[in-house]
Amino acid sequence: METNLADFIKDTPEGREADAILRKCVHCGFCTATCPTYLLLGDELDGPRGRIYLMKQVLEGKPATVKTQLHLDRCLTCRSCETTCPSGVEYGRLLEIGRPVVDAQVGRSAAETAARSALRTAIPRASVFSPLLKLGQFARPFLFGALKRKIPPPAPVTAWPVAAHARKMLVLEGCVQPSLSPNTNAAAARVLDKLGISLVRAAPAGCCGAVSYHLNAQEEGLDYMRRNIDAWWPYIEAGAEAIVMTASGCGAMVAEYGHLLARDPAYAEKAARVSALMKDISEIINAEKEKLKALAPLASPLAPLPKFAFHPPCTLQHGLKMKGQVEKLLIELGFDLTRVPDAHLCCGSAGTYSILQPVLSQQLLKNKIAALNSGQPSAIITANIGCQSHLQSATGLPVMHWIEALDARLG
Repeated sequence: METNLADFIKDTPEGREADAILRKCVHCGFCTATCPTYLLLGDELDGPRGRIYLMKQVLEGKPATVKTQLHLDRCLTCRSCETTCPSGVEYGRLLEIGRPVVDAQVGRSAAETAARSALRTAIPRASVFSPLLKLGQFARPFLFGALKRKIPPPAPVTAWPVAAHARKMLVLEGCVQPSLSPNTNAAAARVLDKLGISLVRAAPAGCCGAVSYHLNAQEEGLDYMRRNIDAWWPYIEAGAEAIVMTASGCGAMVAEYGHLLARDPAYAEKAARVSALMKDISEIINAEKEKLKALAPLASPLAPLPKFAFHPPCTLQHGLKMKGQVEKLLIELGFDLTRVPDAHLCCGSAGTYSILQPVLSQQLLKNKIAALNSGQPSAIITANIGCQSHLQSATGLPVMHWIEALDARLG
């Protein structure tokens, strides 16, 4: 694709990066076939190719409009198009460059600004989110319909093993997961404990920065990243083997720390090291699976195994480029997985998308639940807290992280 970026951006680092991304696009349109919003709306401008044209026009100096902003807002940033693209177009990164430019030109209404500010205040801060969740759970018996379904009942807090092993790995607690699903990281700690690995929590570490960064408060997002690096660094210097992610959304963000902080002289080297150490929990389990199989029989001939439907989060399969890897691991460990049609499509959670774009989000959720239920599973397993909570709001089946199911089978 030929480009002629406007003076306001062409000689900036972002402009040079955007120019390189745009030049990779060959207009083939393969991306539209796997774009969830294009499949729902049938509008070229609600698919990756159309949005690329919109951003190109703005970066070349054409004024952005409310319509431009609308089509970019409708994007889930699921990055399914990146998995499909034969030319390697980094669409997600282009969106991170284009969206702030559009917002700066168009602005937002007071209501939109307030909503986005509230999300950036409440979600990344556990000290704010946890009390709000408890208040909602207290009121839950008096609520009805969709509002009640969106507020999960209190989750049990389970025991962590004592950190007694020579092998140590860090884990990101995250922002909402400790309140919504505290058993997830505890289950990961118990499984790794059986493998002779202690999972360590660095208390000052919290939100990965994704919420703010993806809401165009990018400097705020970078500050969250720096805080996590500062929290982890003493443990890294002491020999921590990895930084384990039990939420693929956080994993996809931490994987980008090295790139996003590359121009920060105080953090560039550390950020690159952190990104290199980041591992999804499945990568750790896969490396140790033979030990795990030797510890306990994972399949009992005396009782039928439950059937699980696995939902691969977009951040896992398209962001971390781990399409099919967790499913393969679970099958090797003896899990009975159902076939899920259109597994590459987003469930509609997408961070704050389910709040800011509720109509499209609910359509995607309905389609995803139908696909997951098609194999008549006894439970749904996934790998990201956002997907887990979103799916649970629309089904009576248990929805959990797959590490919890593995922990339960290991006793």
